[in-house]
Amino acid sequence: MSDISYVRERFIPAESPPISDASAYGWIRRNLFASWSDSVLTIVAILAILYYLPPAIDWLFLSAVWTGTDRTACLTVDQGGALPTGWSGACWAYVGDRFVQFMFGSYPRDQLWRPLLVAAVFVALLVPFLIPKVPRKGLNALLLLIGLPVFAYFLLLGGRFGLRHVETSLWGGLMVTLILSFVGIVISLPAGILLALGRRSQMPILKTACIVFIELIRGVPLITVLFMASVLLPLFLEPGNNIDKFLRALIGVSIFASAYMAEVIRGGLQAIPKGQYEAADALGLNYFHKMAFIVLPQAIKLVIPGIVNTFIGMFKDTSLVTIISMYDLLGIVKASFGDSGWITPVTPLTGLIFAGFVFWLFCFGMSRYSAFVERRLDTGHKR
Repeated sequence: MSDISYVRERFIPAESPPISDASAYGWIRRNLFASWSDSVLTIVAILAILYYLPPAIDWLFLSAVWTGTDRTACLTVDQGGALPTGWSGACWAYVGDRFVQFMFGSYPRDQLWRPLLVAAVFVALLVPFLIPKVPRKGLNALLLLIGLPVFAYFLLLGGRFGLRHVETSLWGGLMVTLILSFVGIVISLPAGILLALGRRSQMPILKTACIVFIELIRGVPLITVLFMASVLLPLFLEPGNNIDKFLRALIGVSIFASAYMAEVIRGGLQAIPKGQYEAADALGLNYFHKMAFIVLPQAIKLVIPGIVNTFIGMFKDTSLVTIISMYDLLGIVKASFGDSGWITPVTPLTGLIFAGFVFWLFCFGMSRYSAFVERRLDTGHKR
């Protein structure tokens, strides 16, 4: 064996540790200035924000009018306070004056305690349902998904138990948006699961029926479905057996969402490895147990983003019910533009910004909760 010709006598000096990615500087460098192209885009974005943001803040808040009873509140006058010189910023006084209408439509003002009670019960049931650590989820789900719709039907519509009857044609605003989207969500998810399972079934008649239904509904726009439910359906009914227009809209939205939900669920079913099906068969599980306890929990977990995306799209598409003379939040806001007491150049934009903010608030809340559920169900995520 040859002699060792070299032996290190001292260690290489220790280098300074790399900059932590958790620091603010590390995040900025990694996300905003990682390359020269990122740096250019970041600088352009900052300049655009500095250019557009101050005027927007001034129009929305600083120069806005917050109180008033008619359009004159949003006029700007000269220093003497006598002659009008133009219009102010956002006319939030108009939103405040029409706020109840935007929330409940033409629902009788002396009966507003009924939708407010329904909203309070909805929040009281929804909050514990969304918190994972709250016990008795089965009872909570039963009350929220079945008990609440029945309770809301009798309370909002009235005509029983001494309650005054309120026709659905008087309903409107955010109340209609929430009812349509909630019922659509409650119906479309289980219906979509059944349609997806039926499309993958080995029974030819069932499989064909599900395929025809899904492809037919997905092949037409929601406007067509609503027109069919509102205009064509009464033609096939006997005189005097007319179905309430609001109920027809509920059915149309639910059917439309179910077809899209079926394809989302089917994508999750196809992503499950074949070994999972074979393992369930090897355990002697029947079809119901295999799907309920093995396949569907994994499939639904994989397609949570797609499910929530369908929910968000359905929530926004409820605005299309305006074409059948039903006014959701956006429809009631647009209808108020013709009010002679509030006709100003700034009223339409103010109302649309308000409606857009409300829609964004609900959609952003659903997306954030979806991200929370994904992190919680991620088996590879360290909690």
